[in-house]
This record gives sequence, C-alpha cells and structure tokens, in this order.
Amino acid sequence: MPVGRLASAIGHQFSKPELLLQALTHRSFGSPHNERLEFLGDSVLNCVIATVLYQRFGKLNEGELSRQRANLVRQESLAQIAQRLDLGNFLRLGEGELKSGGFRRPSILADGLEAIFGAIYLDAGFDAARAAIEGLYQPLLDQVDPKHSGKDAKTSLQELLQGRKLPLPAYALVATRGEAHLQEFEVECAIPALAIRVHGHGGSRRAAEQAAARAALDQLTEAK
Repeated sequence: MPVGRLASAIGHQFSKPELLLQALTHRSFGSPHNERLEFLGDSVLNCVIATVLYQRFGKLNEGELSRQRANLVRQESLAQIAQRLDLGNFLRLGEGELKSGGFRRPSILADGLEAIFGAIYLDAGFDAARAAIEGLYQPLLDQVDPKHSGKDAKTSLQELLQGRKLPLPAYALVATRGEAHLQEFEVECAIPALAIRVHGHGGSRRAAEQAAARAALDQLTEAK
C-alpha cells in the first residue's frame, strides 16, 4: 500500500522516504528493521510529551506530571493512535506475523508508531518530530484532566470501589464488530451493588474495558 497517504496522515513528508520504510519494517520481515528507530522514537516521544505537559499544566508537581506522561506514552495510547492511522495496513511483516494477525497486535502497532517518531527525528530534527507527535496526540492531550492522577480508568474505578468496601466491577465482552484489521470491541462494566451497568467501545478489548470503566466513573461522579 502506498505510504504517501500515511505520511500525510502523520503530518510529515519525508525527505528520506527510506527512513519511513524502515520504521514500517518489523523484525520478522527482514533488515533493516525498525527496532533501533523504535528505541530512538521512545525517547523522543517521552521528551515531547513531558515538555507539553510541563508547559500546559504549571500547577502539577513532578509525580503528577510523571503519572500523566506514563498514561499518555503507554502501549494502549500508542496503539489507539496507530489504529486511527490504519497503521497495520502499512506495516511490513513476515509471513508468520501476517498469519497470526500481527498487523493488529497492540504491541506491534505501538512499536511501529514509536519507530515512525524516531524516523521523523532523524529526517528533520526534534521540532518536526514534536509537531507530528503533538498533532497525533491532540485528542488524547485534550482529555488530560489535571484533577486526576493520571491513573487509568480501570485502576481509578477499582480503588474507588475498594475505598467504599464494595465488590470489584465485572467486565464482559458484549460484541465484536468490523473487519479483522479494523475491529471494534464493546464491553460491559457492571457494578451490581450500585446498580451500574454501562458499555464502552474501543479498538481492542482492553481499550473498550477502559472506556467502560470511564463511563462507570462518570456515572458515579454524577451521582454524588
């Protein structure tokens, strides 16, 4: 599949297209693969997100900034962005990974996206990488709530229920929709003791569980 569309979606036109091609090449496909670019991109991403959080949230202390950053750069967040880019259809994978569905595996998607960030840094420098990362991360950055610790929704919900000495929520897969390369999962989060039963959607079961947990937290907040 032509990578020009992907470059446009990323927001960076490569002067060295071979860097993008390498970033899209999984180890199973051959060499040069994207592992070294992933290592570089991980560092660039952490620096960019740390800088953005530092500039946006002047009242957060070091620990709070660290937790917010960890929440934004974790595999789930990266995979969510990668799915939005349809990155799986651009990755170059070996036959075994293709057959096992590697093009939709969150770890491979996250690694590929980090490799792309590393490739942009090598192609045009830090400012170009920061511009691309901020553009792709904007929806997630807009959801950052400085009043919360940066813990994921499932952890926050679990701690809240434990604090009230209530049973933990039960998560159940309700439905899976869409083609294999672009599936959407629907998960139910049930808290019988509080008569709460809500649903969440996401590109992976884990993401759908987080969305359902967030909906439960929102309902609990509204009930106060």
